[in-house]
Amino acid sequence: MRTKNRILAGAGLALTAVALTACSAAAAPSAPAPASPSEQEIAGLFTTWNTALATGDPQRVADLYAPDAVLLPTVSNQVRSDRAGIVDYFTKFLQDKPQGTINQEIVGVLDDNTAINTGVYTFDLTKNGQPTQVKARYTYVYERIDGKWLIVNHHSSAMPEG
Repeated sequence: MRTKNRILAGAGLALTAVALTACSAAAAPSAPAPASPSEQEIAGLFTTWNTALATGDPQRVADLYAPDAVLLPTVSNQVRSDRAGIVDYFTKFLQDKPQGTINQEIVGVLDDNTAINTGVYTFDLTKNGQPTQVKARYTYVYERIDGKWLIVNHHSSAMPEG
């Protein structure tokens, strides 16, 4: 009988502990949910990316991409699906000193943590010492990961009609 009372007493303490934990969790303030981004905030992510290009540092550009991001680049036929591939692409691309200007953009906020910026941009490049331009279509898919907006998918392709 004594063992049975100890088990019941232990069960009562366990239930009390569970109830107290539940009350504490309900009373404890939770972290605020992230605010829905504005279209202007998402559009501004391109400026951040373009500024990273201007540094000439492929690592800094790659920092703007999620670890498992997919890049379908403008001037390469190779799909890049990891950081090493993204760094490799930008190591070569940055040699041409690219700077992009958005000609037309459409921003879509899908939810508090996902957004898309798609449109047309023009890159000013310097190839073999000569200025040139590449007009391209683009799509950036952004996801807020650990509070930071990262590119999870980036597609850019030269315009097909001259």
